[in-house]
This record gives sequence, structure tokens and C-alpha cells, in this order.
Amino acid sequence: MSTLLPAKPKDTPAAPEDRHLDAALRPHSWDEYIGQAHVKKNLGILLEAAKKRGEPIEHLLFHGPAGLGKTSLAYLVAREFNTNIRISSGPALERVGDLAAILTNLLPNDILFIDEAHRMNKLIEEVLYPAMESRTLDIIIGKGPSSRTL
Repeated sequence: MSTLLPAKPKDTPAAPEDRHLDAALRPHSWDEYIGQAHVKKNLGILLEAAKKRGEPIEHLLFHGPAGLGKTSLAYLVAREFNTNIRISSGPALERVGDLAAILTNLLPNDILFIDEAHRMNKLIEEVLYPAMESRTLDIIIGKGPSSRTL
């Protein structure tokens, strides 16, 4: 028997009991993840290669309709590398400072999963993409001739 929970907007933080239920229902191993065999196979190759190189996994983009298991895949990747996963959503990142706060608090090898990334503010994207490429965060303070980059 299943229990239906009321739907809530994506940007609303989940109540502790909802997070507990979410964690209980999410697969904890690759064998428990049902479906998407081709995705699991390709992802397995990428993960194994990164492990053999002794490096963290490169950036991944999971796409598709709701309910396919994109978030579950992100959790499994984090579990595979025995690291933390930090989760945010595109619409929740309203200012560059929101993104900077998350990025600067990540520990080495932590995974950042941004749900609904397609709904992210364009200004946030302009900061995120260079940070992903260079693994540094460039922030411009001020405007005009008195501005400076950190």
C-alpha cells in the first residue's frame, strides 16, 4: 500500500519526514536502480575510468522528463565515490551570491546537483559555467571603473 503525499512546489524545502521518506525510497545501489540500462552502462564506464585515473568524475548532465531517476543517479554517483552531495534547484539560485555561497562551501570531491537547471537565471549561468571549466569562481565587485574581480 502506498501513501500519497500532497504535491508541493519544487522550491519549497521538504519537511524532515518527507526527506526521510525520499531517502528510504531512493535506490542505494546500482542493482536497486531499475531501468535506464544504457545510461547505467555508460555511466559505469565513466565512473570506472575516473576511479582508475584517481580523479573525480567530470561534469555530468542528466536530462529527461520528470520521474526518470536523474536525482537518484546523482545520489548513486556520490555513493560510488563515497562523497557528499549538495542539492539545489535552478530557480532557487536567484543571485550570484546564492551560487557563490554553495560553491565556496563545497568540500573537495563533493557533488553539486542542480535540479531544474534549465530554469536557472542567465546571470547565474554566466558565473557557473566558467566556474565549472576552471574550477575557480570569479566575482565582479562593483560597477564601472571602480569594479574589481575576486
